[in-house]
Amino acid sequence: MAQTGKCGELFAQRQTGRFPPEIAAGAYEKPIYEQAQAALGHIAKELKLINESAVSSLNEGLEETLTLHRLGLFAQLGISFKTTNCIESLNSQVARLTRRVSRWTNSHQKHCWMATALLDIEPRLRKIKGFRYLPLLRLAIQKELELGEQTKKKGVAA
Repeated sequence: MAQTGKCGELFAQRQTGRFPPEIAAGAYEKPIYEQAQAALGHIAKELKLINESAVSSLNEGLEETLTLHRLGLFAQLGISFKTTNCIESLNSQVARLTRRVSRWTNSHQKHCWMATALLDIEPRLRKIKGFRYLPLLRLAIQKELELGEQTKKKGVAA
């Protein structure tokens, strides 16, 4: 009997011990936080049958990976921030510029080298897609931090 649809895919993946990355990507594409969280919860249940370690990793980073969803900015900034490509590119450029430094004497020297490398790289960096929404991201993060601090203060006062 042939299996069809997502259930069939998951059944086939259980048999081979592999999980299709497109299913996880689909969950992250959900525009609303609750929808994405529910989809990832469903994936975690299915994944548990294949690899419990992967489920632990998924659950450990779940809230961090859904930050843009929670802040309501996934539609505007998700295209650039749903992967680590932009930071990996920066990391590789910094590594290229600092690879010949053989002796770091202290943290101040490391900071100087890093600052110099970043200043050298800056003119070659491209703007991220949705860069106009970065001020909104800053405001949303500040608002969330303020709410967190108010909650802490109320908890201490009680």
